[in-house]
Amino acid sequence: MHAASYRLLRSAVVVLTLATACIHVRPLPAAGPDLTTEAGSLLGRTLERPRFDDTTDVRLRRDLSRATDSLRMHPASADALIWVGRRLAYLGKYREAIDTFSAGVTRYPQDARFLRHRGHRYLTIRRLGLAIADLSRAGVMLRGHTDVMEPDGVANADGTPVSTLQFNVWYHLGLAHYVQGEWKDALAAYDECAKVSINPDLNVATAYWRYLTLRRMGREAEAEVVLQIATDNPIVIENGAYLRLLRLFAALAPVTGLRYANGNRVADATTAYGVSMWHLLNGRHGEAAAIWRTLNESVGWSAFGVLASEGELAFGR
Repeated sequence: MHAASYRLLRSAVVVLTLATACIHVRPLPAAGPDLTTEAGSLLGRTLERPRFDDTTDVRLRRDLSRATDSLRMHPASADALIWVGRRLAYLGKYREAIDTFSAGVTRYPQDARFLRHRGHRYLTIRRLGLAIADLSRAGVMLRGHTDVMEPDGVANADGTPVSTLQFNVWYHLGLAHYVQGEWKDALAAYDECAKVSINPDLNVATAYWRYLTLRRMGREAEAEVVLQIATDNPIVIENGAYLRLLRLFAALAPVTGLRYANGNRVADATTAYGVSMWHLLNGRHGEAAAIWRTLNESVGWSAFGVLASEGELAFGR
């Protein structure tokens, strides 16, 4: 067995024991009917449930109602239960989504999908240790199984799902380690992620985080190899922001060509954090930290660019 894979399998058992001792976030207040606080940031900021425009809010609530109706009609369906959890998360009700996935973990203990989705949403609400525990368990459960495509909750421009179950397990596990500066564990997860990156979108997303992780580890030569995908410049459906950033790192595009506002949208937060890393890797820590501080105030706090920026500030990098 590959050393990195063995380390992931072995550490999963240890993490399961220690996960409940995660201290990176403050305790949340007790739930109530009007409570809108979903999490506390890694720096202690209160993270409120997102607000949507009327059209989006109506659509998301309608989707949740349909998912709930489906579960009512098919109470023994694991798929129906997963969709209720996913629809709750799309509404920003992350803690209710976690409760739903937890019910699935109990009811369907051999179905790794519930751990995958719960781990993702633990990551969203900054419960990093719990995210690592769930995603590590899911990785162990799925080893040796044929990968499957995951249906999209929100269709992309082509209406074609691009991500898989195993990709999402390793991708989110890598990010949970990356945010805490656990570079070796992050790289091990992204190496596993690369094995199941079966199309250009997944290859680009994996390459982006592998490149940053290798650079943080001082492994510049290996990082340069990863940038070959930027030269290839593949056609992607969803991960255009990651590809543009890889081309920036490869000196194939100027930083002036990258536009982002205040990081409130996911694409803006992704681009902003990537630009901050371009500054950091070129010795401009002050410029990088300024972007991190801006992202730390973003209302779009569920974006991974915001989470990664919190990690930079919270863990003193």
